Amino acid sequence: MSEFPFICAHAPAPEWEAATEQCIAQLEAGMARQRAGAEPVDFTLGWCYLTDYLGPVAEQVLASLHARFPGMTWVGTVGIGIMADGVEYFDVPAVAVMAAPLPRSTFRMFSGRQPLRADESGFAAHTALVHAEGSTPDLQELLKELSERTATGYLFGGLSSARKHSFQIADDVLTGGLSGVAFGEEVGIVSRVTQGCQPIGPEHTITRAENNVVVALDHQPALSCALQDLGLAADLEVEDIARALSSTLVGLRSGAEDRASTPGRFGPDTLVRHIVGLDPQHRVLAVAEEVESDMQLAFCERNPEAAMADLVRIAHEIRQTLEDGSMRALGAIYISCNGRGGPHFGTPHAEARAIRDVLGTVPLVGFFAGGEIARDRLYGYTGVLTVFTTPG
Repeated sequence: MSEFPFICAHAPAPEWEAATEQCIAQLEAGMARQRAGAEPVDFTLGWCYLTDYLGPVAEQVLASLHARFPGMTWVGTVGIGIMADGVEYFDVPAVAVMAAPLPRSTFRMFSGRQPLRADESGFAAHTALVHAEGSTPDLQELLKELSERTATGYLFGGLSSARKHSFQIADDVLTGGLSGVAFGEEVGIVSRVTQGCQPIGPEHTITRAENNVVVALDHQPALSCALQDLGLAADLEVEDIARALSSTLVGLRSGAEDRASTPGRFGPDTLVRHIVGLDPQHRVLAVAEEVESDMQLAFCERNPEAAMADLVRIAHEIRQTLEDGSMRALGAIYISCNGRGGPHFGTPHAEARAIRDVLGTVPLVGFFAGGEIARDRLYGYTGVLTVFTTPG
């Protein structure tokens, strides 16, 4: 594993050529500084995240990177917003890139054209960064299958997000499916999930369910439990119920998974999903997830203050893990929900700066996704912070 830190660059500009050239110049300057030392440094892997304003010219951006950094493998995707080094970009054309001097034997790019499988060199995937298209059929099953191809089962990443056309980068500009890069066990990572919602009632046990319909909670009609937790009258008009539930979500976890370590918060295994329908006659709710009896469910709402506090908490937890393990951070990836970024926290650059305040000047890039990936699951309203490490 390389002991040299990664190099990050970012730039907004009205024209893609200017943004790309600024990033290239920043990378070249950083590479020159590292190569001025006694040991040779070979930069092999790069990340490229683009705001969706640059979607139509993604191939030109990638071609420029390939031309200026021949031999490097590039992965990435598009986001409604992107971030790098304490800065977030929304509603402007912008590019964020990061270069890593990892030994080529320690990672493998994969895509629909080049699936992840064992190769003749003996490479064994330990973890994997994944970018995916949300409309991909059976995406959750594909994530589980990919997770099973890694030794730890740990995936981290997110879904492309764009107003029009989404895409991924895997040494080419691709659409549909999933792609990314797998890492061998030599590449150390520390990764955590931060939740963006807060429970507004007690945790219930689903006692009857059919597909994505929650029929009963704690042996009581599901809709009646929702109204009780929201403090609403049981005989409320249907239109008023629908209005109240439009801003309410559900947090789901299997009964076998751990509860949150802090009361009033969700644990990292909780899946937050929308309520997508209701039947006032039968008092049932439909949610955007397959549900089963014995799962735990809590009604919740988006909460910027709780979300920011939880992000700071996991950043401190990662920092403490690094210090306790005598590890040094080389670079980081942060993927946040596009429902969290921008105005959600009431101030620009909120998440990027919060991470930087805790972790310091660790090179970091990321994007605001249409869904976040951690382990073998697809999350929502979360953030996934992953730090690459080396002993020392």
